[in-house]
Amino acid sequence: MNNTKIFNNSYEILSFFKNTEFKSNEIIKIVIKLEFYDQLGIKPFVDLAQIYKMKLILLNNIDRKNIELSFKKLNEKNSFHKTKQNDEKYGVESDFFKIDKTSQFSFLYHYQEALIFCDIKSKNKILNLGINKGDEFEVIRNMLSEKEFNTKEFVGIDYSATIIKYAQDKFPHTKMIEADINRLDEINLGKFDMIISIGTLQSSNINFNPTFMSLYQNHLNSAGAIILGFPNCRWIDGEMIYGSAVPNYNFSEMSMVLKDIHFCKKYLQQKGYRVVITGKEYLFLSARKITK
Repeated sequence: MNNTKIFNNSYEILSFFKNTEFKSNEIIKIVIKLEFYDQLGIKPFVDLAQIYKMKLILLNNIDRKNIELSFKKLNEKNSFHKTKQNDEKYGVESDFFKIDKTSQFSFLYHYQEALIFCDIKSKNKILNLGINKGDEFEVIRNMLSEKEFNTKEFVGIDYSATIIKYAQDKFPHTKMIEADINRLDEINLGKFDMIISIGTLQSSNINFNPTFMSLYQNHLNSAGAIILGFPNCRWIDGEMIYGSAVPNYNFSEMSMVLKDIHFCKKYLQQKGYRVVITGKEYLFLSARKITK
């Protein structure tokens, strides 16, 4: 302890992280006064780890007055975002497939609340655009009784053949369709009581505004509900890191996300919907028809 620097405040800690270069998988340890940690709690250090693309891995009381925090620098090359845009960027052999959004409480809580706000129990026909391995349907299955779940009609769409096979095996009584979201007019999809799309409509190959309006006009029942999830995060080395990456910036910039959310909210409000925006790493737009 004699030669160990003890950080006394947030300014010193932030300056250390800001001005030090760390290598992938490097373990970084800092020592702070226990009194300072008791005052702050763990959350600010989790936030600190996310800012510098790290994982907080250990807290250790080294004596009665000081505590040591250990961070691990994430490998930024280990990310599905680095994968070329093709089927297996999102297929069952992809890094994206390994992601479990539902293990993240900030996703799970806000998605469950969005389903409650949109009254999932009253919705009988539900469409999920970008089904992947079915996380969104799995959450619904855990919220409902087996009878309630099995009496609903679920349809999932994805352009990956491997994903469709996996999702169909996981949810045998649902309908899984291999299709391009840009070409939904080529299939007899029909209309639904609820449309869900988490992180799909923002894909670079989708023209967001006309796609969203087409979904509303052609595939949503008059009293239907919508839940859209807008990613405000990146997945790096298996970790969900707050803030989406944008070209030409080395920091998170939310203009495009907020622009899409504002467009959807204004459009739906004009159609007589009550719209709320919730969430953190994923921003959820939830909309239900206003009833008189």
